[in-house]
Amino acid sequence: MNILVAVSSALLSAVCFGIGSVMQHEAARRAAMWKSLRLQLLFDLARRPGWLAGIGLSVCSFAFLGLALAHGPLALVLPLAATDLLFALPFLASRQREPLTGSEKTGIICTAGGVAVFLTVLPLAPRTSLPAVHDWVPALAVVVGVVALLVPVGVSSPPRLRTAVYAVCAAVTLALFDSLTKSTAGRFRTESLEALLHWEPYALIAVGVTGLVLSQSAFQSGSLAVSLPVIDTLEPIGAVAIGLAVFDEQLAVTGWTLTVQMLGAATAVTGIVLLGRSPLATA
Repeated sequence: MNILVAVSSALLSAVCFGIGSVMQHEAARRAAMWKSLRLQLLFDLARRPGWLAGIGLSVCSFAFLGLALAHGPLALVLPLAATDLLFALPFLASRQREPLTGSEKTGIICTAGGVAVFLTVLPLAPRTSLPAVHDWVPALAVVVGVVALLVPVGVSSPPRLRTAVYAVCAAVTLALFDSLTKSTAGRFRTESLEALLHWEPYALIAVGVTGLVLSQSAFQSGSLAVSLPVIDTLEPIGAVAIGLAVFDEQLAVTGWTLTVQMLGAATAVTGIVLLGRSPLATA
């Protein structure tokens, strides 16, 4: 039952995030560029109904993601939650009244099939205890370092590269956000309101706001064809890496299963790239 809840909730999270991202992107592209990387960007966007609807869907996505992570490991949940392009592209096609092309359909098949293969051979380890503060230090250091190094690069880069750089920063921040979501959900599940006595809920809020500013800045700077594939590829990779390092999760352990898993991951990434190159996402 736990795995069923985790899988279904992760897919619902992907649906909400994919459609919500399209709505946020449409609004963010109309905001003034000087507001990028500032909280002022969020205050501006908050006056736009379409963006608020997109954020509402993102909140639903977060709720489903928290439920999924309370019942399953990061290595199971995040690859499923990262399939949002499977839902964003058909939503864009319906809004623009255009049929999906053969390349787009191939991308959908590769993404869905690759994720399915990756998860088929994934070992599901028994539930472990929540990590201590010192277990988080390497992950926190890497994420802070990446953002601190790349944000100045993005500020002085041309639009397409700026979009990619901001998307990388958003992806690693969201990977940390996903991991903190799992830890926070675990706290509330086992300790109820006493979870508020721990640091994770407050770090979750700070990292979440930072990730929101970075992702909206990426959406504002350029097309979804650049930002979403980067986020959809690096966020699950980062979250799975944190799952391995911080939560002691496992990937496949034998040679052939690891090979199958890596082939599945490569196929899924190929599908995401194909979807990202869709004319629907390049507006």
